[in-house]
Amino acid sequence: MLNTLNLTARLRGDVPLYELDAMNEWGVDAFFTGRGGGVSASPYDSLNLGTHVGDDPTLVAENRRRVAAASQLDVNKLVTTSQVHGAQVNDVDQWNGEPLVGDSLVCTRDDVALVILVADCIPLLFVDTASTRFAVAHAGWRGLMANVIATTLAHFENPDDVRVVIGPHISPAKYQVGPEVAQHFLEVDGAVLADVGDRSRLDLAAIALDQLVRGGLDVSSITRCSPGTDEGTVFFSDRAQRPCGRFALVVRRFYDASPKEGNK
Repeated sequence: MLNTLNLTARLRGDVPLYELDAMNEWGVDAFFTGRGGGVSASPYDSLNLGTHVGDDPTLVAENRRRVAAASQLDVNKLVTTSQVHGAQVNDVDQWNGEPLVGDSLVCTRDDVALVILVADCIPLLFVDTASTRFAVAHAGWRGLMANVIATTLAHFENPDDVRVVIGPHISPAKYQVGPEVAQHFLEVDGAVLADVGDRSRLDLAAIALDQLVRGGLDVSSITRCSPGTDEGTVFFSDRAQRPCGRFALVVRRFYDASPKEGNK
């Protein structure tokens, strides 16, 4: 059975965060940011983390600093990527600070936090329970069509060991699409719902769930979060308000202070 999680905010410092406590068991600290706790003015109020939406860059920088502090990191240790609605996966174990392009980040390091920015698309967390590997991905309809889930899962040895969280995103009630979009997902059960004329309502979570199961995961290994982004009140929503900010899925492996081989 699919797991569900009703997200509630808890403060870290002055920033309300929506923590994924269940991932702690696997050595991962993960949370979603919301709209509150930042310094940006309307319409980006207040914890906008997107640098590409028209907000004041100095305010975004302060917002990112606050989120980094919540992960006990310097802001230059937040690993982001220029998201292009594709399926490119970046291996952050090899990252040396250069700009990244793509929609998925995979890592085993404990000195960085992986960050995916969204405002209606699905933020996805992948955690390997048998190793230190974890990943985050950004999946709108284009990314799902491009199979970003499959390309991310390909970086894990055994899907039986992977736990996935489907984060806050737009619901089909608020996501109307045309036939040029719907045609790609007609074979996914429950993904395309009839609407007015040739328009449809698209269920992104149904598509993601279908692709995860096809990738070898059992439904019981998947958790879906609520609330979603529909009204743009708890989380930013591009469909509800444009321009708007971006919220984030932020994930860091717990710091391992044990002596490494050769340094004992």
